[in-house]
Order: sequence, then C-alpha cells, then structure tokens
Amino acid sequence: MTVSVVAVPSVTKLPPAADGGVVVGGSHGAVYAAYLSAKAGARAAIHNDAGIGRDEAGVSGLAWAQSHGMAMAAALSGSARIGDGADMLKRGIISRANPLAAACGVMAGQSVAEAAELLKTAPWPHPKPAPLTEGRTMAGRIVCVDSISLATARDRGKVVASGSHGGVPAGETAAAFGPLLVLFNDAGFGMEHAGVAGLAILDQAGIAGAAVSTMSARIGDGRSTLLDGFLSEVNQAAYRLGARPGRSALAFALAVAEKIG
Repeated sequence: MTVSVVAVPSVTKLPPAADGGVVVGGSHGAVYAAYLSAKAGARAAIHNDAGIGRDEAGVSGLAWAQSHGMAMAAALSGSARIGDGADMLKRGIISRANPLAAACGVMAGQSVAEAAELLKTAPWPHPKPAPLTEGRTMAGRIVCVDSISLATARDRGKVVASGSHGGVPAGETAAAFGPLLVLFNDAGFGMEHAGVAGLAILDQAGIAGAAVSTMSARIGDGRSTLLDGFLSEVNQAAYRLGARPGRSALAFALAVAEKIG
C-alpha cells in the first residue's frame, strides 16, 4: 500500500488522500487541530508548534493524539510558515514528537520531510475519535470560537474571538463571513511573521483584525484569546477602532461590541 504525504495550509479542509496518509498541516498543534487530522483518518500528522505558547497549548494536541492512537509531531514555528503545509514540508524542522511518532524514529532536529517519510510506518488504522464538543460559546455580545472554521455567515458584523492562529488561511476564512472585528493568536509570529499574515488580508476587506500574544493566551481556545489575551499585532482597521499592542483583548473587544449595541 502506497502511503501519501498530504501537505495542506489548514487541517480544517482535508482531501480524501488524508485517510491513511501522513498529513503535514499548516495548522497549530493544539487539540482541536489534532482532532481534525484524526477525524479525517490520518495515519499520522505533523502540525506547526505555533511558538508553543501559554501552557504549551501549541503542542497540546500531541498528547491527545497519543491517547487516540495517532502518531503526531510538531514543526518549529521559526523554521517554516504556519498556515503553509508545503513550506513546512520543504524547510520545516521538528521540535516535538509524541511517543508513537518517536517509535517511528521521529525526533527533534529532523527535517519535516524526513519525519514525514518515517511516519509512513506509523500504526494504522486507529479508531476515529468521538466528536469533540463544538468550541463555540458566547461571552456577552462576543462570539468565542476555538477555530475560526466554526464561525459562519451568522457571525457577520459581530465581534469574534478565535483560538486560531492569525495566518493566511484564517484571514481568508474570516474575510469570507465578514465580522466587524476578529481576534486571533499570533502563534509566536514565527517564520516571516506568518502567524499574523492574515491581518493584512482583513485590512484589504475593511475588517478589523488583531492578534494576541501566544504567551498570554492558549492557542486553540477562543475564550482564552478573549479573557487572557493581550494584543501583540493589529491591522489598520483595528487601530482606527482603538486597538494598540499591549492592550487587553477583552477591554478592546468590549469597547467595539458596545458600538454595535
């Protein structure tokens, strides 16, 4: 059986080839993203470590994957662009591996390309995971989503706090449904500041966007973005609404939400 290596910008949209393949996903390595790779039937997965961040949330999915029988590793955010699986496969370096991945020979310091080849021998099939509870809650008038993929057209014109990184795929997703303001995690900025590259996309669409420091809030957790986060990067549209690096995400989001009643 030929095992495919599937490189994708985001694991929120995985092709059929992911089933039984090795996924190199531009998504962060937190639990919800790991779940999406496992749900698609991936034999193994390599995600971006997103700067590791608060409570090591950027790699928290590795332990979750281990408990569900899936080998998983993470790529150093400073070695390749988050939100770009092809770039991770081309120049990424492994920073973490769970025991199942380590048993395949994967270790820190290896190239992602080498690790992906080794992960073709990972155990498979493994049971599909039980559905995770949808990570979507309301905090007053603010929508909190663990992944920006959980926001929809019903959130147009709202204030949305997302647990996603602020890279290109997240910016494109948010631009498509049109919030008034959207908050992301900066994923430690990473290679070429890819962790906040989506903010410029939002600016072009006239949408306010900002990111919180990955050390202040847990990536993959929308409520943490809102309640714990401090702004680290803002686009021009958000600046005009009062966003400034260092400001509390909660204070800024509440001020904007007040304007829409």
